[in-house]
Amino acid sequence: MEFISFLNLVFVAPFVDMVSFPIFFAEVVIAGVLTGIMYSLVALGFVLIFKASGVFNFAQGAMVLFAALTLVGLMELGVPVLAALLGAVAVMTVLAFAVERFMLRHLINQDDIILFMATIGLTFLIQGFGEMVWGSNVKALDIGIPSESFEVGGILLNEFDLFAAGSGAVLVAVLAVFFHYTRIGRALRAVADDHQAAMAVGIPLKTIWVTVWSVAGFVGLVAGIMWGAKSGVQFSLSLIALKALPVLILGGFTSVPGAIVGGLIIGVGEKIAEIYWGPLVGGAIENWFAYMLALVFLLFRPQGLFGERIIERV
Repeated sequence: MEFISFLNLVFVAPFVDMVSFPIFFAEVVIAGVLTGIMYSLVALGFVLIFKASGVFNFAQGAMVLFAALTLVGLMELGVPVLAALLGAVAVMTVLAFAVERFMLRHLINQDDIILFMATIGLTFLIQGFGEMVWGSNVKALDIGIPSESFEVGGILLNEFDLFAAGSGAVLVAVLAVFFHYTRIGRALRAVADDHQAAMAVGIPLKTIWVTVWSVAGFVGLVAGIMWGAKSGVQFSLSLIALKALPVLILGGFTSVPGAIVGGLIIGVGEKIAEIYWGPLVGGAIENWFAYMLALVFLLFRPQGLFGERIIERV
């Protein structure tokens, strides 16, 4: 009897609530979708670097922070918004050149763990340099994105969240086309498979790495704008890299569409879990639900929903 009561409490009661209050359930799902797209913006940067080098770029969170700090720092100096955006893009491009010249060029064909450790060192370097140049105070970021709320069919929506979702969708579409239908995109996949073989067939490794790190920096800037405008530009932004990891595990480390699908699953899942199952355990499910779901995927489908299955012959 107690077991049946437990099943009713865990499974039946939440389902009844979802059906009984469909508008509220729709608001929860939409909030999850919009949050998931924000996660996907960060995860995209990881996918770009992984497709070009086969290594998880631990520094992507620091790049998001540094891009946002650069933008808000230029605006505080009186630079107009558009010029500040172009300046931030230029700075991230210079950073890509520096990473290629002083780090990647010396690590060609090294083990993945060496490249991974190099990105960890790069994380602290970027964070320290950003704090030295722009300071460590929390900074408000306002580039004119509307943030008013309105109702559609009884469902409350926010203009800023819709703008962020639209930006993420456009970015994913552009990157998907870039990787699958351009010459550079095919070269990126070749470089990820084997650095020396790619160089042997005439693929300019230095150019490819600078290009992909520049694009990852631009993606980081977009993510930094969205997260910074929502919660302020602060050094905790670099920690959102940890929330992007479950997104990558679900979607696959090599898939651009997988990053958005994984983000949507994580975003919607954690919102539903927090609202409908959180009260049963005292709340705070949202903080660890993504990692629990990622653990399940690692057990049954470690390559993710859209990742490539790796088969090694021995």
